[in-house]
Amino acid sequence: MNYRAAYHTDVGLTKKTNQDSLGIKIAETSQGQTAFGIVCDGMGGLAKGELASKEVILAFISWFDDKFMKEVNKGEYDTSKLNDEWNTIIQTQNRKLGDYGRNNNLQLGTTISAILLYKGRYYIVHVGDSRIYQITGNSSYLLTNDQTFIAREIAAGRMTVEQSKTDPRRSVLLQCVGASDIVEPEFSTGIVMPNTTYVICSDGFRHQISEQEMIAKIGPENTPDEDSMENGCIYLTELVKQRKETDNITVGLIKTV
Repeated sequence: MNYRAAYHTDVGLTKKTNQDSLGIKIAETSQGQTAFGIVCDGMGGLAKGELASKEVILAFISWFDDKFMKEVNKGEYDTSKLNDEWNTIIQTQNRKLGDYGRNNNLQLGTTISAILLYKGRYYIVHVGDSRIYQITGNSSYLLTNDQTFIAREIAAGRMTVEQSKTDPRRSVLLQCVGASDIVEPEFSTGIVMPNTTYVICSDGFRHQISEQEMIAKIGPENTPDEDSMENGCIYLTELVKQRKETDNITVGLIKTV
């Protein structure tokens, strides 16, 4: 399987700082191409959110470059240890960011949604309310679960989806890296599909648009090359801004070829 990638990030309409961070890597290995994508959304209501998101991105990119790729090229990488490695990164960053916050009398944190595509399977780690979608043909599948107050209330039957759209607690997270005493990441895996686009995005990207609009602009059938993928990301970002989204906006795409 080969991959193409594109991304776009925007500070949005009201914020002075873009607290989102993003990383995408496509690498050649002795066993074919592999791809990795990650989005972290620094907490907008917390100080130094951009620092938190950047530090977590750098930790995962360092893992990809310095550990994963080296072992893959030696034919030694064992995916059974992947969740443990990712969990170690997250727990380490949670402690470091927590210590930094306590030492500087502030609170900072970040979501994380990351996906690795390797040898025909995808592997996901997720904390918070950034999202990963899989778009195949005219169908979109959400591969992560929002770890938010709203999502919990909907799942429990105490709130409807319509009520959640205007609830002031919409952005309240159940956990995030750096601001939670205990972080329990969500892990999942599945088969990588051909002619499919994997979308990694912050919540600011998806609040004001539908999955059908995503399919139409960044789905695999309508993005034959990297330019069209990037243009689709930009188009949807501008559409989100026209609809008065107030958050930072970030989206990354990895398409199977």
